Amino acid sequence: MRLEQKKVIALVSADFEDLELWYPVMRLREEGAAVHLAGEVKGETYIGKYGVPAEADLAFSDIDPSDYDGILVPGGWAPDKLRRYPEVLEMVRYMDKYKKPIGQICHAGWVLISAGILEGRQVTSTPGIKDDMTNAGAVWHDEAVVVDGHIISSRRPPDLPPYGKAFADALAGE
Repeated sequence: MRLEQKKVIALVSADFEDLELWYPVMRLREEGAAVHLAGEVKGETYIGKYGVPAEADLAFSDIDPSDYDGILVPGGWAPDKLRRYPEVLEMVRYMDKYKKPIGQICHAGWVLISAGILEGRQVTSTPGIKDDMTNAGAVWHDEAVVVDGHIISSRRPPDLPPYGKAFADALAGE
């Protein structure tokens, strides 16, 4: 399995978009990656917009991003909460600095905006935050997936298959 030596952080908070968290997590695990769910409190169960639970394996404060090969940021309303944690923003900045894959879908762009890493980057997101993305200096595209180096972005749940593949390919170095 091509990702069996890879470790990924998947951020979680209340009201995450259920599919946008679980689809990429399962996709990466199927390819052998270790994916750890990280929330504000280790062991806390966060409930998605449609009622699917996700228990945090680790607290944000427990994570050393240098131990990981990539990070996934789900959409839903969770990104509005996630971007308020300095540890989350530092993880994203670390991944950006070291060119490790950053996956963001739907409203997850808010986290990258707050981390200040979108200037000049080619991205997509849910059209609802297009203005936020462009005001942060990004070049926004209405496409299922946009890959700009190590940043893999996607619009919404119907785009999950190409998004999952693009993130897995980036993690594999392909």
